[in-house]
Amino acid sequence: MKILPTFFRVVFVLGLFFLMGEIPASAGNQGNMIIVGLGDSTTAGTPGFMSPAEAPPDGEGNPESQYGYWLMKHHPEWRFLNRGVNAERSDEILARFDSDVLQLKPDVVIVLAGVVDLFQGYPLEGIKNNLEEIYSRTRGAGIRVMACTVLPYNVSTDEVRRKMTELNDWIRSYSREHGLGFCDTDQAVADPKSPGKLISTADSLHPDVDAYRKMGNAIADALEKWLSSRLEK
Repeated sequence: MKILPTFFRVVFVLGLFFLMGEIPASAGNQGNMIIVGLGDSTTAGTPGFMSPAEAPPDGEGNPESQYGYWLMKHHPEWRFLNRGVNAERSDEILARFDSDVLQLKPDVVIVLAGVVDLFQGYPLEGIKNNLEEIYSRTRGAGIRVMACTVLPYNVSTDEVRRKMTELNDWIRSYSREHGLGFCDTDQAVADPKSPGKLISTADSLHPDVDAYRKMGNAIADALEKWLSSRLEK
């Protein structure tokens, strides 16, 4: 007769934790999450795929040419909403935060932005400020955020590669200091034999399908571990 009261007390306490946001709604199996991929071409799936943000309502091209496809291969119960737009800088991505994040009410936002800024010669401080604003606004809305390092591209200059290394080091440090999820997507797709270049590419600028697969696998693994570590605390 003492089992039922104990059971109901546990359910009541867990319910309070849910309301306070201390336990993810997907606790236990990390299931049935809505995930927004917010970013530029490397989220959209360029050059093989145009995201739903670019070609509504369902996107256009080879769906395997996006990391989100491979992410959902690991977890079919996850709903991935691709909100990547080719050639957008971090300030342009920030400008559509309300429509592409807040209105969709996701459980997690994966942020991958900044490489277009580097390509166009924008200063590092501006990129960091835009990314920090995206991270802060996401967390302020009670949404978990995973930060990803920007990807290399084969025709980058030595100066761009230097700035890219500095930006990725900052993303890694910021994530650790502020308790964000983190995935080193740069490492996932970089050619270990040719620093600063993609391990496989369709156009010297973007990953090909195989590299997007590696990227999706890395993000799935990092997200699983991060969510599990939050449950253990």
